[in-house]
This record gives sequence, structure tokens and C-alpha cells, in this order.
Amino acid sequence: MSSPRRALLVIDVQNEYFDGALPIAHPPVAQSLPHVLQAMDAAQAHGVPVLVVQHTAPAQSPVFADGSAGWALHPQVAARPHTRLLRKTRPSVFADTDLAAWLQAQAIDTLTVVGYMTHNCNASTVYEAFHRGLAVEVLGDASGALPYANAAGQASAEEIHRVFGVVFHSNFAAVADTAQWIAAVEAGLPLPRDNVLQSNRRARGLA
Repeated sequence: MSSPRRALLVIDVQNEYFDGALPIAHPPVAQSLPHVLQAMDAAQAHGVPVLVVQHTAPAQSPVFADGSAGWALHPQVAARPHTRLLRKTRPSVFADTDLAAWLQAQAIDTLTVVGYMTHNCNASTVYEAFHRGLAVEVLGDASGALPYANAAGQASAEEIHRVFGVVFHSNFAAVADTAQWIAAVEAGLPLPRDNVLQSNRRARGLA
């Protein structure tokens, strides 16, 4: 088995999610941010490219307005070395960027996702990466969600984060914590993911 050729994708670790209009609630940013930074440091130490992503909205937008305080990267992320900075305007990092072409040119076969939000930009990117034939890894303790309430119902940040993690791991990505990922990087090994059939059988008490 050949070692994975990984890239670490640090999605939207921006001030808007810390002290702006969209505070991440679960896991708390006091827990998730240190794991993001640990993943960045480990990637740098082991030659894994680090791609930092910054969501950008028009100047009149109430969130992530280009040039605003909320749009800025978190200072601890901004201070760390990275291979590339990608600015996006849609949830998926693949949309209207050269990410796919860059990954192909670098022969990257495994995309590791950290950052925010689990259920929005992370999810969009995970699904698209999977459909493009990449292996995908999601670090659950280095990402996070916030709560929603709308005409369709209500869900807590914990529920959203947990359910998306279960769905990711059932088919689309290997979900792990940062310590497990660092160990896999050091060993040059892939992280295992589950499958739909076995995930369902366990839920029904059949496996």
C-alpha cells in the first residue's frame, strides 16, 4: 500500500466565527482552534501542503465582508506558514477556484479538512472531493458547527456536528481526531472510513 499524498485544507478559520456574527458553538472554538493549529504544525513538519481558505463576500455583506474584521483570518492561523491561500465565494472550496487543478498537478490523492463550518463549507467540500475521486479525511475536533432554527425545524450545534460526522464517516470521509491523524501522517498510513451498509447494520443491532 502506497502512502497517502495528503494536503491539509484549513477552511474559513476567520474572525467571524470567533467574535463576529456567527460564533461557532460546538465544539467550542477554545477546543477546536488548538487542534486546527496542531494539524497545521504537524503538516508543516511532515511536508504536507497546507492550503488556507478564506471566504470572501461583497463589501456590503453582513458577514465575511471583504476587508472587514470578521473576514480576516484568525491571527494564529494567519501567522503560520502555508503553501497557498485560496479565496472563495461559495461553500465548496472547489467552486470558482483552481483547487482541483492544483491538487492534480501535485498528485495529491487525499484531502484533509479542518475548519468551519462542519455542515456548510466543510460538507460541500467533502462531498465534492469524494465525487472527484479523492480520499477525504475530516478532523472532527478541529472543526465546528453552530445552531439553526428555521421553517424546517431546529437543531443544536452539537446535533449538527455529530450527525454530519456520522454521515461523512459512513461513506464520504474518514472522520478522526487530530491526534489520530497526526499518528497516521507520521506512519504514512491512510485513515479508515466506514460504509453505508455496515453503518446501518450497526444502528439496527445487526453488526
